[in-house]
Amino acid sequence: MNRIKKYMKDDIGKIIQESINSAITDRGEVNILIAGKTGVGKSTLINAVFQGNFATTGQGRPVTQKTREIKKEGIPLTLFDTRGLELKDYRETFRELESFVKNKNDDANPMNHIHMAWICIDEGSRRVEDAEIELCDLLASYMPVIGVITKASSDEGFRAKVIDILKSAKNVVRVNSIPKILDDGYVIKPSGLNELVELAMEIVPEGQKNAFVAAQKVSIKQKKNKSHAIVATAATSAAATGAIPIPFSDAFALVPIQVGMLAGITAVFGFELKKAFLSTLVSSTITAGGATLIGKTIVSNLFKMFPGIGSVAGGAISASTASALTVAFGEAYIAALAYLLKDKDISEVSEADILTEFRKRYLHQ
Repeated sequence: MNRIKKYMKDDIGKIIQESINSAITDRGEVNILIAGKTGVGKSTLINAVFQGNFATTGQGRPVTQKTREIKKEGIPLTLFDTRGLELKDYRETFRELESFVKNKNDDANPMNHIHMAWICIDEGSRRVEDAEIELCDLLASYMPVIGVITKASSDEGFRAKVIDILKSAKNVVRVNSIPKILDDGYVIKPSGLNELVELAMEIVPEGQKNAFVAAQKVSIKQKKNKSHAIVATAATSAAATGAIPIPFSDAFALVPIQVGMLAGITAVFGFELKKAFLSTLVSSTITAGGATLIGKTIVSNLFKMFPGIGSVAGGAISASTASALTVAFGEAYIAALAYLLKDKDISEVSEADILTEFRKRYLHQ
């Protein structure tokens, strides 16, 4: 037991930092180009889909005469906001844009590519401009494109028309980003945001799915789905570790697996990864749960002290135990985060809220 205590004291800080670095790397970054006329509702759409009031982060950094790069610290997303479609001489804008997109997508590092484009069209206009058609065809030769009909309130066949005209788009989604109150008091509720996120998840490259899930705030389901996959991977690793017939070996090996799992889930949910928070999360759970991460594996490790069949049996039991404990640990954390985000923005959830909800869910299983 003294060995375990020394291990926890000496190495847990290093394990947590490595887990944070790995989780951030695995989550990656996603880059999205959003185009549309002035007043089409791009900023409202961006703030409705992504966390952190993203579109209010200044005007961004100019990358061409008509395109700006918008980033926000802690969110694994870069937006490229393209303007100038309403200008008479929009083809000059297109030449600049094509050169920029080509250079980005020729980069050897896929993280630097622009991974998809959203072309926004105001439903109230009831028309698709030549500039929007040409832009869709241009961008579709470099990345998947989604047509987004903004300020949606009455389709009247307009979506079908847009689908027919923007033939190179993967699909077209009607979206109303914020509630709209009509003169008679009727409220048109937000709509289409889930459909847009679901479609984006289908077409964004595999290496950018975790980043997109983390950056968006519309679909808790997508955050849970990606987190379940992290738990499944960790459980498989835990089972392999538990099956090693060496007394107490898996007690030490399980710690980085489970801490890495917590870091990965935190990253995918879009919360900021802080060493102090993760340290508190791990240590408080161990203390309150009777060494949740390690103590519960000791009984099964005792079987490994017996030679021959006892050693194999011990390994098998420990593999099952290690996997089950890891799943229970991870799923409790997912449930806690999903519950806290059900009616709150991520900025409204404190570290204390997470610690309280997680401990309550895991320690009372």
